[in-house]
Amino acid sequence: MASQRDVKSKIGSVKNIQKITRAMEMVAAARLRRAEQRIAALRPYANAIRRMTRQAAQAAGGAESARVPLLAEHESESAVAVLLVTGDRGLAGAFNSQVIRAGVRMAGELGQEGLRSSWYATGRRGVSSLSFRGYELEGSYVGFSDRPSYADARTIADDLMTAYVDGRVDRVEMVYNAYISPLRQTVTHERLLPLTKATIVGEEPSDGEEVEEETRSHAAVEYEPDPEQILRRLLPDYVEISVYRALVESTAGFFGAQMTAMRSASDNAGEIITELTLQMNRARQAEITQEIMEVVAGAEGLR
Repeated sequence: MASQRDVKSKIGSVKNIQKITRAMEMVAAARLRRAEQRIAALRPYANAIRRMTRQAAQAAGGAESARVPLLAEHESESAVAVLLVTGDRGLAGAFNSQVIRAGVRMAGELGQEGLRSSWYATGRRGVSSLSFRGYELEGSYVGFSDRPSYADARTIADDLMTAYVDGRVDRVEMVYNAYISPLRQTVTHERLLPLTKATIVGEEPSDGEEVEEETRSHAAVEYEPDPEQILRRLLPDYVEISVYRALVESTAGFFGAQMTAMRSASDNAGEIITELTLQMNRARQAEITQEIMEVVAGAEGLR
């Protein structure tokens, strides 16, 4: 059995760790509130860009769409760009690892189809993990996961669009943690390019959008300039806002996961302290009992 002093030292160490985890939990909660505000402000604009892009692509038709590089599909597919959105820091449970596992699993499926994966990653965790696994990164973006800016999203989107237009990749996939609640982040897979098969452009309108589109469907929409010109200006913004939304959602998800992980760590530390306190009390009782037995033995020896 450990001595009373050793157990007391362990209790002090666990209490210090508990103070750190509680402080990190409070910091994560404060940053999560700000991230939630950014998501609430961004989603209406992002949904509007989705709706406009979908309507303009439908109005342009096949002939005009084929002349827009970001809408045109490549004749054959040989390389697929995979963008993983992770965090710069850890201590957030399985937040980063589940995105990395999903990306690696996707790369395995692409390999079975005879396609080569071209890796792009945001966040030090994703970059370091992919490098450790031996994957060569075409693009790495770190240092802004706690508070991403639109300029960061534009840089990533420009690299992806350039790779697609130049023919280095034939498809662009993105994997990130979508924010649902502080306790729930869902690994989400979206196809960004080509936009004719993009996840967001091809999806069904949400309930809020459905009412508006049903109202507009009764009137013909005339585009000035023509839909092709509008798409050429709108599509880069669409890709940028899609990447930016993934970054913001991932940031909120990270702080939610970190807050939950630190709360769990604090609770576990409390349980450990309780167990160690009981152990210390048992050690104290054992020491007292031993001292009493020594006193009794000494008294009997003097008789």
